[in-house]
Amino acid sequence: MQNTETQLNQKLENSNTSSALPTLSEYMDYRLYLADFYRAKKNMTRTSVRPYSYAIFSAAADIKSPNYLKMIIEGKRNLSLDMVAKFAKACSLNKAQSDELKLLVMFNQAEDPADRNYALKQLSEFRVEQKLKLGQLDRRVFEKVPNWIGWIIYAMVDQEGVSFETSQLKELLRGKASDSEINDALENLLKSGELVRDGAGKISKGKPSEAPEEIPAALVRKLQMQLMYLGLESLYQDSATEREFGSLTLSLTAKEFEDIKFKLRQMRKALHKDNSIARMSSKGERVYQLNLQLFPVSNASKKPN
Repeated sequence: MQNTETQLNQKLENSNTSSALPTLSEYMDYRLYLADFYRAKKNMTRTSVRPYSYAIFSAAADIKSPNYLKMIIEGKRNLSLDMVAKFAKACSLNKAQSDELKLLVMFNQAEDPADRNYALKQLSEFRVEQKLKLGQLDRRVFEKVPNWIGWIIYAMVDQEGVSFETSQLKELLRGKASDSEINDALENLLKSGELVRDGAGKISKGKPSEAPEEIPAALVRKLQMQLMYLGLESLYQDSATEREFGSLTLSLTAKEFEDIKFKLRQMRKALHKDNSIARMSSKGERVYQLNLQLFPVSNASKKPN
């Protein structure tokens, strides 16, 4: 906490940085966003008769405490959800941005890992939807990218006894997707050529006629978040005999990290190859999701001089 406070104070005192107001959607920490907002406002008004201050922010937010923003930025207080609207007003955020700020606050302040993951999923999906509405993401590209429902339906081609009727797919998906979501996912797979339907109505895997377009990073993050959240649900929903969850917490060098990444990629390719060969001779019984995750949980320590 002390290091974070020092970093925030340095941000506030840095007068050589740009004075443009920050963009909320670029932040994963609402305190850093508020710190940058305050610093930018200070820079904009430093030559005016009445420079921007914490008291001015409080007045704009209709808050009695003149240092409330300072305490929030420094982590000495949490921002209650009831206060989000007031902070959004003081930051001149519109309705959508106010909703986004609320989701960001929920994500940052969630103490339980499950709540934090769920809040991150909501925030990720909200930001993708906003980018689509604003035209920052091409909706045609978005519709071509299979979501988690599409991925599972695609894999169900190799599952025994699947008729691809909406009611059956809904049951197989454990009721986690609506009829419209299932129909849309199936239709997109057929349009893209990932799946093909013959004259008798039988569905099989096909070959897409179009070269895949570059997928925006925001859509990749959304899909990965959906798949990881399915894993979180399985932790609570499925018995230990139906799943395999394990973890390792390791201290690694940069080279060791790259070596493990390589080994995980090779393992994934080998598993996929073995499964593809197996499905040539027989159908599977159910669809499973395998997530491979390797990510940092600490910052690199500074080497002594």
